[in-house]
Amino acid sequence: MAEELGSHADRMRARFLAAAETGAPEPWGDRVVVAVGGLLGVGFASDPDSGRDLLLVGSGSGLGLLDAKGVRVAREYDDEQGWPDGELTCPGIGPLSGVRVRMAGLHGGGLHAVTSDGWGVEVVGPDWPHHRVLLSAPWQSPWKGEHRETWWHVYHSKHMPLRAAGFSPTGRTLAIAVGSDVTLWSRP
Repeated sequence: MAEELGSHADRMRARFLAAAETGAPEPWGDRVVVAVGGLLGVGFASDPDSGRDLLLVGSGSGLGLLDAKGVRVAREYDDEQGWPDGELTCPGIGPLSGVRVRMAGLHGGGLHAVTSDGWGVEVVGPDWPHHRVLLSAPWQSPWKGEHRETWWHVYHSKHMPLRAAGFSPTGRTLAIAVGSDVTLWSRP
């Protein structure tokens, strides 16, 4: 039994190592990368007026608020408030003022791994300590099916530690945060 598990793990490791990084499929739009020095964590919330996805980003120099296209909506510089130590929520800024936002990153927490219509995201580490982020088509899995048909290797954190990867609660935005930047994809 142990040999079977070992050979399965070896096959999966080889499978993910062989998968070249690729773009996300339709209906996901183009990849947008926003530089954020000293990124600590991220959290999604909906704009109370428009309902659009917003991403709160905590860093060593304060908080930033981005829309799904990576456009800055608000910014507060405060090296003491980048993301309070040990808390899994953070006070919102700009249109999210007065709202506590659930965060994921250096201090823990997590983003949604599956959308309501079945898109999935998984983080694997076949070349640990580097991580790969895999996006799977609705109700599919990167553990079976074909690369670039039912799942896509959309991100490889070769140079910076992964902080968080996952979807907004609406399922319309995918975010991957590392120590230096956040990468976003969105869909209609």
